[in-house]
Amino acid sequence: MPLNMTKIAYRSESPATLRQWLESHIGSPDTGGEARLTTRYLPKRHAEMVGGSLYWIHTKKIIGRSPIIGFMDNGQGRQWIRLEPRLIAVQPIPRRAHQGWRYLEEKDAPPDLGEGAEGAEEMPAEMLGELANLGLV
Repeated sequence: MPLNMTKIAYRSESPATLRQWLESHIGSPDTGGEARLTTRYLPKRHAEMVGGSLYWIHTKKIIGRSPIIGFMDNGQGRQWIRLEPRLIAVQPIPRRAHQGWRYLEEKDAPPDLGEGAEGAEEMPAEMLGELANLGLV
């Protein structure tokens, strides 16, 4: 099972702007069609994270995930986290803000919301939880 990580969606005004930023990298010749985030240090467990996901935190809850392609030195003393340029909606769960990134085991990761759930991350977490309990998401 791949390892996941969490990260704050820094500078993202909403899940929609995060989605736009990710999707703006589709087909980009500059990045090879992948989204890249810069981090100071290569995670010690980086090999375990290839095939995992980066779970995005926005407004004190996890709202979505982007699959991790891998890691790469950016040539300036930092590392790139290489991501598929898409945001997969997940059932929002509360998560405190933190600096940098944190590991997230698969057993603790929220489930995906499924097809047609784009924009659901904008809904209040309580409402989504209730809909999930009713089997509607």
